[in-house]
Amino acid sequence: MIEIRIHGRGGQGNVVAAYVLAAAAIEQGRYAQAFPAFGAERRGAPIAAFVRLAEEPIRRRCQIAHPAFVIIQDEALAGLPDTLDGLRPGGAVVLNSGRGSEALSAAMGQTVYALPATRLSADALGRPMPNTALLAAFITLTALVPITGLKNALAQRFKGEVLARNLALIEQVALATPAGVWKERVDATGA
Repeated sequence: MIEIRIHGRGGQGNVVAAYVLAAAAIEQGRYAQAFPAFGAERRGAPIAAFVRLAEEPIRRRCQIAHPAFVIIQDEALAGLPDTLDGLRPGGAVVLNSGRGSEALSAAMGQTVYALPATRLSADALGRPMPNTALLAAFITLTALVPITGLKNALAQRFKGEVLARNLALIEQVALATPAGVWKERVDATGA
């Protein structure tokens, strides 16, 4: 089983990201679980969402304390103690940042892949919603599900111009992200 924790702020699409990632896995015949954890329910408040992916039914129903991967939608949250707590050895982080991955990896003491997801989404979608870009990078890096699974999962939630813009953003990010370079991390962390 692979466990993923998504950190962001209210209004950034954390919960949607978790549900879309789970739907993409389910479409590929895997079992999946996605759920949020809210503190203060207000726009801008830090929140977390959790995703479990497995080849067999998932019986665990608790929050994820030891994720294999962490996706961070707001770079300011990377410095909070809870954000990286429990990250498994060999795990990695996808971070919404305009800074370089190598510098962030050294500074955070973790393997980090950074991309300016807010800027990319503002350009592609007309609004700063980093979730789709971060998911596209995560899926491309890990090869947990095909990128078509992400596209199909989004097609279940969105239609028309919103869907078309998100699909274009996925393609843009997938082409710019090294494909499958974290696949061995998936295998090493419990898939």
